[in-house]
Amino acid sequence: MKTVGGNGSVSDLPHVVIIGAGFAGLAAAQELGNTAVRVTVIDRNNYHLFVPLLYQVATAALSPADVAEPIRHVLGRYPNIGVVLGEVSSVDTQAREVSLASGETLHYDRLVVATGSTSSYFGHDEWRSVAPACKSIEEARLIRSRILSAFEEAERDGASDREALMTFVIVGGGPTGVEMAGSVAELARHALTADFRHIRPETARIILVEGGPRLLTAFPDSLADYAAKALERLGVQIMTNAPVERITEDGLTAGGRFIPARTVLWGAGVAPTGAAKLLGVPPGPGGRVAVCADLSVEGLDHVYAMGDVAACLGEDGRPLPGLAQVAQQQGRFLGKGLRRAIIKGEPLSAFHFYNRGNAAIIGRHHAIFDFGRYRMKGYPAWMLWAIVHVVLLVNTAQRVRVSLQWLWRYLTYRRGARIITTPVPPRGR
Repeated sequence: MKTVGGNGSVSDLPHVVIIGAGFAGLAAAQELGNTAVRVTVIDRNNYHLFVPLLYQVATAALSPADVAEPIRHVLGRYPNIGVVLGEVSSVDTQAREVSLASGETLHYDRLVVATGSTSSYFGHDEWRSVAPACKSIEEARLIRSRILSAFEEAERDGASDREALMTFVIVGGGPTGVEMAGSVAELARHALTADFRHIRPETARIILVEGGPRLLTAFPDSLADYAAKALERLGVQIMTNAPVERITEDGLTAGGRFIPARTVLWGAGVAPTGAAKLLGVPPGPGGRVAVCADLSVEGLDHVYAMGDVAACLGEDGRPLPGLAQVAQQQGRFLGKGLRRAIIKGEPLSAFHFYNRGNAAIIGRHHAIFDFGRYRMKGYPAWMLWAIVHVVLLVNTAQRVRVSLQWLWRYLTYRRGARIITTPVPPRGR
């Protein structure tokens, strides 16, 4: 075996192919950096996206550059890691080959699948065009444009549907929906108040719709109740026990009630990407790929899955949630494990998740943290949420940019990314 930087070539080293450069894939690649292993990271985008803050791009608090970083820049200091921009079309686990849509084929010694998740409309994909989710930069920019365009249209003299234009409905009472509703409310109540002459943005209706009996079902009742009261103080109307029945360009029908609204946003569910189909294995719980304790895919040799696509069981016997901290811990674990397995011949151990707290932010000075035995809410949780999310960003430049943006926003109540970049088609098209 030849080492990087020696007399041999990197191409002579054992080859690890990682599909996906999200939290899990990037962490695994970094653990394999500067080792006697050749690594190829494949992603359809040339950037790593910090999805937990994407909703702030959608609500004009941050710009796309604040939450995305080129993969080559992140991994550029590791000479044994290559990056391929492309989409995987098939995987042959017998021949150990990954084929790309471009026609290129890569042979691997170990394969890691970490392709993340996508939004789920629970069988109603026809709602996708009228109720965008927030899982990509393109979707975040579209949402931002729709929100800002709604205010612009309402500002016009004689706007006949002003009430519908100034009604914003967010579907889903989980952390995504709660954070989106709080951010839209703060945008309307604070950032836009001095920008218009014929309308009062602070009078906009923000409605959060949840099909179940309460918000934030993954959190204890006390924290969920606190979040609901904080949202109501921001002016958010909460509708529970209101499953969505229909969404059109004119509004939404939920719990038997029609709500006229020109802007409906989706935050109700996610689903893993088609990794199981790609690998030719039966889908596990929730459509994820069933994995063993060491994150290897059941029934396949030298193939691993992690992050949102992996049905990795926690100590309670249930699949771990699709959180950034889970994906990042799995990536670091698998990267270190593959390094020992390939270089030293050591077997992989079992993965153990260490819960560093589940969090949701509601608005200025309001957030909740659940550490299991311990709970936190209010200003301390809000500060901790901000610190954790800054630390999770991939490099120092991003941390500084986001911190300065947040500081400016905190001092002035202003949002600097209030630009419409994606054309919003007129109703009826």
